[in-house]
Amino acid sequence: MPNPIIIRTERELRGQIWEWRGRGESIGFVPTMGALHTGHLSLVTLAKKHASKTVASIFVNPAQFAPDEDFESYPRTEEEDVAKLASVGCDLVYIPEAGSMYDAKHSTSIKVGGVAESLETDHRPSFFDGVALVVIKLLNRTAPDMAVFGEKDYQQLATIRRLVTDLDMPIKIVGAPIARDDQGLALSSRNQYFDLEGLNLARQLNVIMRGCARDLASGMEVNQATQKAKQHYLDAGFDRIDYVTVAHADSLKIIETGKVAVPARLLIALHCKGVRLIDNCAI
Repeated sequence: MPNPIIIRTERELRGQIWEWRGRGESIGFVPTMGALHTGHLSLVTLAKKHASKTVASIFVNPAQFAPDEDFESYPRTEEEDVAKLASVGCDLVYIPEAGSMYDAKHSTSIKVGGVAESLETDHRPSFFDGVALVVIKLLNRTAPDMAVFGEKDYQQLATIRRLVTDLDMPIKIVGAPIARDDQGLALSSRNQYFDLEGLNLARQLNVIMRGCARDLASGMEVNQATQKAKQHYLDAGFDRIDYVTVAHADSLKIIETGKVAVPARLLIALHCKGVRLIDNCAI
């Protein structure tokens, strides 16, 4: 497959988008922070099914990292990322420099309520503010017909759908199924932090999660099932648990007690050998 166009400035990007629009092309967009794996590439492949031209961005967004998180050490593998995107037929890779996204005078923030509250926000208070800001800027610059986000970041997907709807943006947001390795671990750029021992432990995340989902589907009380799963995680050797929570699949309203009687999602965030992992599944 031909190499994708690589663009680093907003002006060049808009020019290329306008050229494609003039030819009647439709545009699909996949935002990433680089360190790409098979899961990211599956998003590009899905975008290609919906649009005649596909754009991916690579930008490690400082606005969504807390001061004690891994912004500086987050893996940056631009050359390898571009080669991977070329292998699945991505047409354009937008790689903006940090200064071009947030200049010295930048002073605007975006706050999403509803689905963006609780869960991740309880542990990373400014996370979705940073996500919403960079997503809006990237959608404005790429002007796509549709954009693809992975279901692994389920609350993020719900937040972006709410954001686009509330701001009347004519963009279809498509959720992509979670990509997993052959033992069920959700693919993540941070998985490369693990040694073999850490990787084997991380793979228990999905195993215990599926057991909890089965308990809930069979009628076990929510509090009983989630407490049982938490104990299993601690017994397995995970560092600590941020949440093991059941929420309404659409509103993300937390279901704390009783049996699951509506479409719901089991959402989990925990720490494994110093690495924070998230996962989720339908109940």
